[in-house]
Amino acid sequence: MTVIKELQVVIEMCDKIMAMVHCDFIALAIQNEMGPDVRWHYASGNINDKYERITVRFGKGIAGKVISSGSEMMITDFPKGIIGKVTDYPIMLAEKLVSSYAVPLFFQDIPRGVLLVGNREPYTFTVNEQHQVKESAQGLECLLKGYI
Repeated sequence: MTVIKELQVVIEMCDKIMAMVHCDFIALAIQNEMGPDVRWHYASGNINDKYERITVRFGKGIAGKVISSGSEMMITDFPKGIIGKVTDYPIMLAEKLVSSYAVPLFFQDIPRGVLLVGNREPYTFTVNEQHQVKESAQGLECLLKGYI
């Protein structure tokens, strides 16, 4: 599959997730090949292009925390109840997100990416929506495994 076709499939998958899950925003972050930094590579529903310039260290930000822990993360009413400083969550600030749900993407059994859905209002993602995001993440893992 060519990179352009692959990107089109990623866009279609993300559009499908947005239709299934109550969210305003969806993004895909991947850990850099060299080094521990994590970058947001794709977003839909974004209000600006700041996500393209966000790079976080392993263990920092939503993407870094999800990758370092290998587990999902939900924020229901940002910045209430967060661990650390507000500035530790640049994607939430850049996109004015108030709630988000993020799951890791595994490549060769190692967490190397993140699929995040978010809203610009307080929201708790339902168990069904969480399941749909996790299933979509597995689909993205299969699609991207040749590139990561």
